[in-house]
Amino acid sequence: MSETLSLSALLAQGENGGLRHVGGPAIGWDAVSVEAAEEDLPADGDGRLAILTGTAPATTWQQDAMLRRVRDRGYTGLALPGAAGIDAGSLRLADRIGLCLLDVDRPVQLARACWMLIEARDALTLNQVRKIAQSFEYAADDLGDLLGHLAANLGLGVALIDAAGVLREAGAHLDADLHAAIRFDSWIDGARAGESAAASVRVDSPGRTGLRLVLFGRGLGESQLQSLSVAAEVAMPAVAARILIDEIAAVNDVAASSGLLRDFVDLRGAVDADVERRMAERGWRTGGHHIGFRMVARGRVDPFSLLRSITAGLSAIDAEAHATTAGRGISGWLSFPEAPGPDRVERSVAALRELHLSALRDFAVATGVGSLQGGPEGLAGTLDEAGDAARIAAARSATGWFVRVDSLGLEQLLLAWTGNDTFVPAAQSLLAPLREGGGELLTTLSSYLDHESGIAATAAALGLHRNTVAVRIRRVQELLGIDMSDPEARLALHLACRAVLPG
Repeated sequence: MSETLSLSALLAQGENGGLRHVGGPAIGWDAVSVEAAEEDLPADGDGRLAILTGTAPATTWQQDAMLRRVRDRGYTGLALPGAAGIDAGSLRLADRIGLCLLDVDRPVQLARACWMLIEARDALTLNQVRKIAQSFEYAADDLGDLLGHLAANLGLGVALIDAAGVLREAGAHLDADLHAAIRFDSWIDGARAGESAAASVRVDSPGRTGLRLVLFGRGLGESQLQSLSVAAEVAMPAVAARILIDEIAAVNDVAASSGLLRDFVDLRGAVDADVERRMAERGWRTGGHHIGFRMVARGRVDPFSLLRSITAGLSAIDAEAHATTAGRGISGWLSFPEAPGPDRVERSVAALRELHLSALRDFAVATGVGSLQGGPEGLAGTLDEAGDAARIAAARSATGWFVRVDSLGLEQLLLAWTGNDTFVPAAQSLLAPLREGGGELLTTLSSYLDHESGIAATAAALGLHRNTVAVRIRRVQELLGIDMSDPEARLALHLACRAVLPG
């Protein structure tokens, strides 16, 4: 069964003989006549497209006469070599008489393309499938490379999408309107939006769900769209296999990077030539200045999926950014060759907050951000701080599960640091103001906390008057700037006293 051949479909056909529209209306045809010269054309054009293998006349009057004779015979389209060089007056004549004028480099190839589009859908489909097969003759480095091969051979756009948007594309950009027209509930789908059309197929991949492979372009006719549906179905298994191969490689790479980061952090800033070499090979800067961050799970979270979800957002931050999986979450950092100013630091932290909010849409996570620190030792330090802040953030819905070390008081950090080497120095720093006068304030505070903040019990234990104890506790609050009515602050102080006092 034949169909009307539109000019847009003919121009969209990859192998159309180098066709160009140079004048007259953009219309369609039900049939085609192919001859060597204009005088050889059948007398009854009946709305057909005439394709001539001979070149256009050189003089203007001959060009005008040819156009009139072709149109008088009933043809509504004329394609021939050299039409692009026809005089401007003759082009205006083509507009007036309603003759679509086309320039073509290879008329025989154009005739074959017309035949496939009008009469031979099977041949058109086989031609597209042949191009798909040719794409697999080239070794692809990754999924993007494979999509690039497909796009180049088909002369169309190729994309991998999910319901949220375009994941990868090559050859052209899949616009939002066409994406919205694609149905995700069917195995094969043909969609149109304006002049654009797309054939898509569900990607049967064990590693990812909800994906579709899309072949798309502008001006495609119905037969072209149907042939692309078959081509998409043929290409899909190779695309699914490439996705799986890339994911296995990505998982292995993340495992290696996670192990390397663990080795680096365990060194606590010490020099190790092998670790330094591996860091350099991966492009991880240890010199300069760094801001660490950590995302931890508040529920069931796949760290690899979390890492993959934030990668694009991380690369958009105005800094050298790195991240990898670590335990039940991910750890990462921003690096700067020179010490960034306060404004840039604030912009970077704001970008990390946006990254956290983006991750929250799909994952139950809490995020902590460390302070700006320099050098390898500083990188290890800010990563430690980020982990501490993340543990605090996991219990703080009021902050949106996001905590920055620089915004916390020291007593809050103590609660996160009790399990590592940072705790004792931090406790000593917190309680240092209480060591004046022989340390009686520190002793009184420790006893006060041991007796559950009871003034009378503390006075009895120390052999002091109740008023003396009350005065000392008020002095403690003034020196430390801590609200003793806050249970969390009291707990931090109690832990600090136990750490610095003997016995």
